[in-house]
Amino acid sequence: MGRAGISFALRSSLARRTTEGGCPHIFRSSRLTLCPQALKLIGVLHLSSLLAGLAAILREGFLSRFLGIGLRIFLIAALAGLLAVVCLAQSDTPNPAESKAQNQVPPQTQPQAPAQSQPQAPPPSQPQAPAQKPQALPQSKGQTPITLDTSETLFVVLTAMNSCGYDVDLNISDAQRLNVRAEVQRNLRNSEEAQVALTTMCDWYLAHKGRDPQHDLSQFVSLALYLQGPPHFLPRVKEDDMPPDAVPIAAFGALLERFYDKASLHSIWEAHRASYAALVARYHVPLQKMVFDTDIYLKLQSGGYLGRTFTVLLDSMGDPNEANARNYGTDYYVVVFPSPDPSAVDPLKMPQIRHTYLHYLLDPMAEKHFTAIKRLEPLLQSVKRAPLDENFKTDISLLVTECLVRAIEIRTSGTKQTAEAMRLQAVDDADKQGYILTKYFYNAIVAFEKDPAGLRTAYSDILYAIDIKQQQKEASEVQFARNTAPELVQLSRLEDRRVLVTAEKRLAAGDPKGAQELAQQALDKKIGDEGRALFILAQVAVANKNPDGAAANFHKAIEATKDPKVVAWSHVYLGRMLDMKDPPEREAALNEYRAALSAGAELPEAKAAAERGLQAAYEPPARVKPQDTAK
Repeated sequence: MGRAGISFALRSSLARRTTEGGCPHIFRSSRLTLCPQALKLIGVLHLSSLLAGLAAILREGFLSRFLGIGLRIFLIAALAGLLAVVCLAQSDTPNPAESKAQNQVPPQTQPQAPAQSQPQAPPPSQPQAPAQKPQALPQSKGQTPITLDTSETLFVVLTAMNSCGYDVDLNISDAQRLNVRAEVQRNLRNSEEAQVALTTMCDWYLAHKGRDPQHDLSQFVSLALYLQGPPHFLPRVKEDDMPPDAVPIAAFGALLERFYDKASLHSIWEAHRASYAALVARYHVPLQKMVFDTDIYLKLQSGGYLGRTFTVLLDSMGDPNEANARNYGTDYYVVVFPSPDPSAVDPLKMPQIRHTYLHYLLDPMAEKHFTAIKRLEPLLQSVKRAPLDENFKTDISLLVTECLVRAIEIRTSGTKQTAEAMRLQAVDDADKQGYILTKYFYNAIVAFEKDPAGLRTAYSDILYAIDIKQQQKEASEVQFARNTAPELVQLSRLEDRRVLVTAEKRLAAGDPKGAQELAQQALDKKIGDEGRALFILAQVAVANKNPDGAAANFHKAIEATKDPKVVAWSHVYLGRMLDMKDPPEREAALNEYRAALSAGAELPEAKAAAERGLQAAYEPPARVKPQDTAK
């Protein structure tokens, strides 16, 4: 029985069972959870079938190129620890405890603007994780499910975008995207209230939409992962704990609630559940194969994921040419919009899913070997002129892991007929993009294939064997490319999310130098809202009596952000600076105050400041003289 046969037998058996045998759900949903539990095949497979299945697996695919007889014996012995039970979870039957907790959430004030504090629904005792997750299945300590899922929240956010004009690659999308859009339009025609809700939501969406559709999609996906489910779509965490790209659009959730209700989006979602179930079924075997092949190749025991989660979310309402991957702390997400065209290049986006899965496996290894990684920091100087994202130029852990991921991908690409010269060319291309350790790791992986030790055991030896001077010499000879494709996995660390918040606090505490350093760091690493960082730099320039630098950064902030608070206050500051010129430029100042009033209509403090500026020219507060204080 081959691998597909094993998967089918497991799936068929579990579909017939209820809560017995360690799989506590019935196969009725569009969600499949790969549960790394002990080997419990529920009477479907015997060990002889497994050995036959493994033999079939080793006869096909990339594994057969690397595994000798000794390793095959090793793998057969280790199979019991590597095979994951496939558990089928019911998509929208909430855990009673979770439902009770959600029902006890007190009413919250809806957010009015991205810059304002967002309501926090879950109490501190509850875990603050983005998006609704599948029901937790009984797991041994240290074991975490790998989940293939769909999300109503994601569906609603994407459907709202489509309703407001998001049409990217609509002509090559799945027919379901067109059908959903048509059904929404039909519901809108039948309800005046729904039309009003749509107009309000789309006005806000268009005002906050950027110039890059790819960035917009990524930003709203990020928000969807951090919203509670319907009907309220409240943020699950405080604003400071949200991904930086989601903060400026956090108020969108409040607008979704009314649109979701009046356009009957839940009914549309339910009507398409069968299609989403079919979409998940399309991914089941390929995902299981990818996980199994990767774990086998790296000789890792399935389930030892150090409390991390790996979730693949599927939806048809996005651009089928895009895939979004992100890492929030210990949680890894891949959001995929499959192509309906089977002849398309990688219609299922499995390379992108595998890339994220490799990060899921390798990132904790880098964290565990902090000292060995830190030893390599001198190599960061070698990539200063490379076309890398700034994060790779300042964080050696990110650079090392990305190089190792790419080396593994190149080594396991193609078939046994693929010429080695093609792989070496791919290694060379990675070096030219700035991933200068790819060649070293590629050669180390070749040697690793012949060693019975797993990657967790071999990892430290591979790191300590790096000759820094040799790598620096080789890097100095590389002719770096002019540009490189952006990294797939977007990293959002908690400390990074709070950089701009901390910068604002330092400025308020009278530390403009500290605020400037943090705001510049946010700009260099592309952390958070660029306009917000520029606004802080402008305020620092004001504090340092540098009006030209302040004006330049206020103008840049206005161009770079959609945050109404940043835009409004930038105009207020510019108006005041024009009033204070010698001679005053009153007419130009009035134009700035009018622009501030327009941008900050929903912000009481900014609105009041703009109105005062329209009534009279700004005069700075008089300084209190020492003798006045003494009185």
